[in-house]
Amino acid sequence: MSQLSSETDVVVLGLGIHGAATAYELALRGVKVVGIEQFEALHDRGSSHGATRMIRRAYPNPVWNPLVGEAFDGWARWEAAAGTTFYTPTTGLYAHRGEATMQGGRSRAVEAGHVTALMPSVSFPEGHNAVYDPDAGVLAAASALEFAHSAARRHGAELSFGERVISWESDENGVTVTTDARSIRASKLVVAGGAWASSLLPRYSERFEVWRIVTLAARTGQTCAQPPMLGTFSVDMDGGLVFGLPEIGDAGAKIGIDAGPVWDPNTPVGDATPAEVDRLTQLFRAFVPDIDLEGAEAVACLYTMTPDLRFVIGEIPGQANVIAAAACSGHGFKFGPAIGAAAADLAQGIARPDLDFVSPMRWEAA
Repeated sequence: MSQLSSETDVVVLGLGIHGAATAYELALRGVKVVGIEQFEALHDRGSSHGATRMIRRAYPNPVWNPLVGEAFDGWARWEAAAGTTFYTPTTGLYAHRGEATMQGGRSRAVEAGHVTALMPSVSFPEGHNAVYDPDAGVLAAASALEFAHSAARRHGAELSFGERVISWESDENGVTVTTDARSIRASKLVVAGGAWASSLLPRYSERFEVWRIVTLAARTGQTCAQPPMLGTFSVDMDGGLVFGLPEIGDAGAKIGIDAGPVWDPNTPVGDATPAEVDRLTQLFRAFVPDIDLEGAEAVACLYTMTPDLRFVIGEIPGQANVIAAAACSGHGFKFGPAIGAAAADLAQGIARPDLDFVSPMRWEAA
């Protein structure tokens, strides 16, 4: 290891969407920040790559509603700064068995017979009800991540790619981060390592589980896959939650399922297997019957799951200089700007009691 050393106000570990958002939000505030990423920019080894992500106001528990609102406001703020559009409204339908639990924003329950009137291309299984979210849509994920990187740098952040963290230590005066290139001394550390949360936050290693998730994207140019014929959707199934996104711009409609094998993030995810592609093909044709899947492409990514499917955002108890920023469990990307702002607040000593429901403290009391 080189003996180079540096000092800064905040070090951010991981430059996926949440680490990049944190670096950007801190730099906007004039905070001296260094972001460290073990892979190249826009890599495909974690959870932030890919063209599109879903965003919605409908959530199972109202405790999420304020953070959801901050996310929508945050994307509008980023769009104004970037001079481009990241969020495309498409509407959304979320099918479930039994009584509706999704709520928030302008979402409302709809009877099964009204589903096709709202989204003509979709077909849900018998016995499923649905919640309609008129504000749901699609995020241009790759473009947003690229913006966060460039904007952070433009406002003074130092972002280093291809630099691997070896260890970090905190004391009452700050944090020391050791990488394969240098030692960095900072007042605060934000850990936004995604699938590497277990190794970067060993205190909670048993609380994080990484899954390999495969999605299948259809070719573009299909009217049945475009809004208003198709919006975002999900279907509650025995084997996991199936989710789908419509075609937007150069990104084809895609489908996936929130279930997959436990995975070591240090192992590349590899190509989808024929069995995985076949399963997603059957689901796509079942829920979007008119979709043409000739030439469809499958890709894999990683989900970092917690037992309660909630994020882990907050100071590490007993290590107030260290902040976890793990917006995970398969629904974190949509919160990018809000998580960045929250982590920046915490790094500056600004209390966020509204985030107690995702704080690491919930595990300390368990």
